[in-house]
Amino acid sequence: MSVVKSLSVGNGDMFYIQHNSDNFTIIDCCLEEGTHKRIVDELDRMRAGKGITRFISTHPDDDHLRGLVYLDDRLGLLNFYCVTNTAAKDDPSTDFDRYCALRDSTKAFHIHAGCSRKWMNQTGEGRDSSGINILWPKTDNEHYKEALEDAAAGLSPNNISAIVQYSLNGGPKVLWMGDLETEFMENIDADLQLSAVDILFAPHHGRDSGRIPASMLEQLSPKVIVVGEAPSDYLHYYPDYNTITQNSAGDISFDCHGTWADVYVSSAGYTVDFLQDRSLGAAHGGYYIGSLAV
Repeated sequence: MSVVKSLSVGNGDMFYIQHNSDNFTIIDCCLEEGTHKRIVDELDRMRAGKGITRFISTHPDDDHLRGLVYLDDRLGLLNFYCVTNTAAKDDPSTDFDRYCALRDSTKAFHIHAGCSRKWMNQTGEGRDSSGINILWPKTDNEHYKEALEDAAAGLSPNNISAIVQYSLNGGPKVLWMGDLETEFMENIDADLQLSAVDILFAPHHGRDSGRIPASMLEQLSPKVIVVGEAPSDYLHYYPDYNTITQNSAGDISFDCHGTWADVYVSSAGYTVDFLQDRSLGAAHGGYYIGSLAV
C-alpha cells in the first residue's frame, strides 16, 4: 500500500508519497504561517521509519517553494531533486535563496527525461525503488532551452517544470506536470511521449493558462483530474473528464493498494458521482468519498 496526498495549501502546490517501500517523497513546497508547523509535523510522522526521504522541486516558483527554509531546517533535506538551471529572481526570497543553495550543492540530483537513480527507480542493497520516473524535460529540446534562458533572466520559471510519474506494479499511475503553460505544452507535444494515467494533477493548479492540450489528454486518458487551488475564475474544469476540485475538497489522499485507489478528502460533505463505493470509513485525516478502480 502507498498513500499519495495533495495538501490543501492555498494558492500553491505541495504533495507527498508514503511509498510501499523504504521511501518517502515530497513534491514541491508551499507553507504558510499558521499551517506550516502542522503540515511539517505530518510529513515527519509519515516519513517515520523510512530510510530515504527525497524532495522533488518541479520548478523554482514561489508558490512551489514557499516555506522551503522551514521545511529544510525541520527535516534536513539530503536528497534534493530539481532540473539543472540557473534561474534567478530580481528580488529573491530567503526560500528562493535556499532553493539555489540546495540546487547547487552536493545534495542535488538533477533530473531529466529517462534519468535513473537508486532508489528513485532502481532497486539495490535490499531497498526497493520508489516507482518514480521523470518524463520531462528533454534537455536538448529547443523550446526547453528557451525556457531555461528566460528563467535565468529572471522571467517565469513555469516552463522549466519537470513532469514526474509515480506508478505501482499493477496499481495506480499518477502524474504531476508542475506549472507548464498551454502554449509551451503545445510546442513540445511532438517531443513528449505519454501514456495513460489514472490520476493526473492538472498543471498550473488547474488554471486555464495551464490547460492541457487535447492531443496530450487523449494520450493520458486520465481516470480523474485533480484541479488545484486557484481563484475559480481562473480555473479550467476539464468538463469532459472526471475531476476532483481541491478548492472544495481540501486535502486529498489516494490510498493505493492492489487495483484500487481509495479517495479521502478533508472537507465534510464533498462528493463526486464517478467513484465506486466500497463502504470504507474515515482515514488519513479525511472523509471517504469513494474508490477508483485501476
